[in-house]
Amino acid sequence: MFTGLIERVGKILRIQALRKGKKFLIDAGAAFEVSEGDSVALDGACFTVTEKDVDSFWVEVSPESLGRTTFGKKKAGDRVNMERSLKLGDRLGGHMVLGHIDGIGKVKKISNRGEFQEMEIETRRGLEKYLVEKGSIAVDGVSLTVNQVSDLVFSVMLIPETLKRTTLGGKRAGDEVNLEFDILGKYVERLLRNEKKALSLERLQEEGF
Repeated sequence: MFTGLIERVGKILRIQALRKGKKFLIDAGAAFEVSEGDSVALDGACFTVTEKDVDSFWVEVSPESLGRTTFGKKKAGDRVNMERSLKLGDRLGGHMVLGHIDGIGKVKKISNRGEFQEMEIETRRGLEKYLVEKGSIAVDGVSLTVNQVSDLVFSVMLIPETLKRTTLGGKRAGDEVNLEFDILGKYVERLLRNEKKALSLERLQEEGF
């Protein structure tokens, strides 16, 4: 589990093709301490460290992750937001982020608001149901608050600290970002769907109607 509070921005040094999937070598810096087997979120997607050097590490990206996240289009030199998984007893400063990307969004518009930036992002049809004004969302692994929602488009406000410490400060209209919606909303939807099933014709017949 993660919080959506980015610890460091790394860089993709090399990409190797596997028989299925790809391997990514990430320049993390010596201060970003991880070990083989650790979970790490890169642009919000959870991966396992497979090899570790002094200031870099390798992760393997499955075909599923390549298709569902922006890693399918990543190239050497691209920067990525990095966060290590929570330890028992750590403070939860952002919100509960699992590192399981729901889909890719596209930046539609960026507007300067003094020292802040307002970013408008479009999601794909079917995922907009998880968008709630003032709810939480992870954009490229960054925990943010949804400001406004209009059909498939939602907006978030980026504070100067976020612009400085994450890759979101370098985004432009047309760029793609990884989106993970609040897990609580997805659980509520599942519960409601099961409740609807409970009122099915079969259930009524079982009750003697």
